[in-house]
Amino acid sequence: MSKKIIVADDAPIIRLMLKDILTDAGYEVVKECENGRHAFESYKELRPDLVTMDIVMPEMDGIQALEQILKFDQNAKVVMVTAVDQREFLMKAIRLGATDYIVKPFENDRVISAVKKALGKE
Repeated sequence: MSKKIIVADDAPIIRLMLKDILTDAGYEVVKECENGRHAFESYKELRPDLVTMDIVMPEMDGIQALEQILKFDQNAKVVMVTAVDQREFLMKAIRLGATDYIVKPFENDRVISAVKKALGKE
């Protein structure tokens, strides 16, 4: 059975790119979210195997959403998606319990390896 993934990013093009990469690799993208609040609500409802989470988003950023998701489910797998200049936020996310991270602009192979590592398949 394919693993279910939520893709959270405020940029529609990034969501589309991630969805294409993940779908091509055999994963099922069950939801696309444009902010952290939507990602958290969707996580509670859908209980996916993994979330890819942008750090900078409106309403609730990726760090806040990560905290909420981990409070709700301490075993949640969250891979942060970050721009190069967001190192400080990224370190905070890792300390809070993010499983891995991907830096934009990302390579397909890096996305898949982060997802596999997060899901314990590497």
